[in-house]
Amino acid sequence: MTHSLRVIPPIHELLQQDKLLEIKDDYHLSDASLKRGVQKVTESLRTLILKEEIQLNSREEAIQHIIEQTIVWIHEYYSFKLKPVINATGTVLHTNLGRARIAESALMHMVEVGRHYSTLEFDETKGERGSRHSIVEEYLKELTGAEAAMVVNNNAASVYMILSAFAKGKEAIVSRGELVEIGGSFRVSSIMEESGTILKEVGTTNKTHLNDYKQVINDNTNMIMKVHTSNFHMIGFTESVEREELSHLAKQHNLICYEDLGSGMVYDLTQHGIGQEPLVKQVIESGVDLVSFSGDKLLGGPQVGVIAGKKQYINQLKKHQLARVLRVDKLSYAALEETLRLLLRAEYKSLEIPTVRDVTISKEELKDRVLNFLKRTNEIFNNVKFAGVDLESKVGGGTLPEVVLPSYGLVLKVEKVTINHLMYKLRGMEMPVIARVENNQIIFDFRTISHEEEDILIKQLVVLDDSL
Repeated sequence: MTHSLRVIPPIHELLQQDKLLEIKDDYHLSDASLKRGVQKVTESLRTLILKEEIQLNSREEAIQHIIEQTIVWIHEYYSFKLKPVINATGTVLHTNLGRARIAESALMHMVEVGRHYSTLEFDETKGERGSRHSIVEEYLKELTGAEAAMVVNNNAASVYMILSAFAKGKEAIVSRGELVEIGGSFRVSSIMEESGTILKEVGTTNKTHLNDYKQVINDNTNMIMKVHTSNFHMIGFTESVEREELSHLAKQHNLICYEDLGSGMVYDLTQHGIGQEPLVKQVIESGVDLVSFSGDKLLGGPQVGVIAGKKQYINQLKKHQLARVLRVDKLSYAALEETLRLLLRAEYKSLEIPTVRDVTISKEELKDRVLNFLKRTNEIFNNVKFAGVDLESKVGGGTLPEVVLPSYGLVLKVEKVTINHLMYKLRGMEMPVIARVENNQIIFDFRTISHEEEDILIKQLVVLDDSL
């Protein structure tokens, strides 16, 4: 063990190796970056020797090991951690895979805004400072029917800001059946506590009545909060209070009625027979004072939190100190602006939004694409085999949990190779392919594979086929 440690050259000597100097030039590295890589690899090598997991017999062997592992370290370290993948799971709003895909025209708008200076906070008509709040407010007002609207960086931020501004040190009444947990173990009750709001729970898990709200209203109550349970569906012996009743009760006691909608449907999916989610406009019409929802769910845009409602409350929020803390950057505004423009135009324009397109596409259209894919690849592969299969997709992202979307896709079949190994190889592709396992089979659901991605998928599968 001691002998193996002694054969490791000092760092300054390793840095003079011709091969490492070539790597430095190839990757355009600074002296410090190369040194950091060599140090990391050398430290790791010492640990392996001490654990007796590796034995080196000569100085040359140690140098060769360090050079090889430094190349690996540099390649991994300077590779993008955020990279595109092919989502073959069939879950349209896959939280782990980035939720909503951005429309092509919205991406182009982001590029233009990012490439140049922009009117983020400049009024070109008056030639003076403007407000970023005005960029999309008119579009949001038209789509939601609200008096005013603003945007923050996500919907959890919306909830936190509204509670901080209007219920800090005060009581907000919420039904126990609506105290949901959203992604990453974040709970509505925890956000309320962090905002300084005093949580007043009413009712039971499965049943809450209007009288439950009435009984707890007191001088310290400032808000009735409704949380739309968009990320789960409860059936059976249940009862909840309609937002119209809560809005009326709030007005009677001069309280704010706020609903956290979560997913926030603006494009009417019910016209396609999909779900029973209320439109944001319908929620506003019910009389609530404020609503909030996500931009990267059913809206089909970037990650933002939208707050819409009565002008007097939105104006207060715009002036609140948290408005700066939680504000949205220019690229997100660019993507949101074009997404809203598409939603406001003819229905065929709305279908250019990937989320809307992927949720509403029919099983028959997907089947036609799969059969065409099979024809194209019939003679290409030797080891990889496919078969068409009926599937069921999910909307995902904590949205429309009760909705099942009839879909169509492929079953991947490879003899004498385990599912785990195949999934590992698919994830290791140049553009990773994220499939799902169902009934002990690897499934490619074409609902979330775009036309453009089919060619990429074929190239990736050729590489997989050659490696087997």
